Amino acid sequence: MTTMQNPGGSTPQVAAQTAAGLPGTGVNPAVAPATRRTEPYLRLQWNDTVTGAVGYLVVHTLRAGLATGGTRMRAGCTLSEVEDLARGMANKTATFDLPIGGAKGGVDFDPKDPRAVEVMERYFEAMRPWLDAHWVTAEDLGVPQHLIDEVFDRLGLDQSFHAAIRRAADPAATCERVRRGLNAEVEGGFLLGDVIGGYGVAHSCLAAAVSWGQVPAETTVAIQGIGTMGGSAAYYLHEAGMKVTTVADAAGTLHCADGLDIPALLDLRDEYNEVDRTRLPENVEQLPRSAVLSAEADILVPAAISYAITPDNSFDVRARVVVEAANAATTPEAEAMLAARGVPVLPDFVANAGAVAWAWWLLLGQVDDAPDTSFDRLRTVMHTKVAQLMAAWTEQGVTPRETGHRWADDPAPVTGPVVIP
Repeated sequence: MTTMQNPGGSTPQVAAQTAAGLPGTGVNPAVAPATRRTEPYLRLQWNDTVTGAVGYLVVHTLRAGLATGGTRMRAGCTLSEVEDLARGMANKTATFDLPIGGAKGGVDFDPKDPRAVEVMERYFEAMRPWLDAHWVTAEDLGVPQHLIDEVFDRLGLDQSFHAAIRRAADPAATCERVRRGLNAEVEGGFLLGDVIGGYGVAHSCLAAAVSWGQVPAETTVAIQGIGTMGGSAAYYLHEAGMKVTTVADAAGTLHCADGLDIPALLDLRDEYNEVDRTRLPENVEQLPRSAVLSAEADILVPAAISYAITPDNSFDVRARVVVEAANAATTPEAEAMLAARGVPVLPDFVANAGAVAWAWWLLLGQVDDAPDTSFDRLRTVMHTKVAQLMAAWTEQGVTPRETGHRWADDPAPVTGPVVIP
């Protein structure tokens, strides 16, 4: 395993901050950019001698000895990608006043490879010193929560929130509370832990529509990715009365101008969250995968991969607002180009932070396994934060990301150890 130092130079996020305030970006130049921490606390690289897979851990910030952030697996995963994601996690935890720092894990390996679970187990074994005492992880792209928990169980760590649970006054009781919350059943046959993040994204979209005075029934949405996050966001938007006209998976884009039957569509997904095209209704049009970005919709939700919206395709976006359900879904350059056209981007560290915020509310005993309690709290928080982001954009020309960064740069202080009941 290699501990890496920062090689120097700017990151995409630094470029984004440099762009803030320049003419034509839609940012008020009179508002100075917030100070950003660009250097992570720690970088680790792991090399799998069996398969050649490479894994990374980046801890961007450590607060009270803890950091939180999921673990992803995809072919082509890079250190810079994991570093960007860890920075985003630090923004999430600070923005939502959570008493921990931000981190991220990533493995450069195909999650569909039959050896993927073995690779994951060796990676977590290598990262065990951090998992045991400092790093709380969870599912991410290519790594479902149940597989993480199975691997943790084999390693004798019980559950992926282990580093926090072990600090509790009664670790067994806390672990049981976490398990009950994650596995609480909700309407639609889902589990609360699987859908809470998408529920938060859905209400970010609803709050954005409210900010411009549009009712759900008159609002259209396009969603790139219908896995755990995108699929649950689509479900709750559909339930709220919004018209989800376009969705995309790895096989392409599906479109229906009158609105897709989202619950029926989700039932057609396979284990890789791809829709069975042979069972689609006749009124569903099949389009190229990239077509989702140019869909005629009020709201675009990139919920699949990082860096989905780039300078090359940003002018294809026709939506009124972009809501990032995927981490780092929009490159800084593309976001500046969208802002210049009057299209705000609700940043991932607010829009998709519902899952991490809820997980820590659960750990701290502030919510339990009653879904309505969790939904009510997250809905209230999301509507409040998005309303403030959109007000700053419409009234002052300050991008939602810049407003969010100001929140993240002034987190609630952590003056002692995190107390977990």
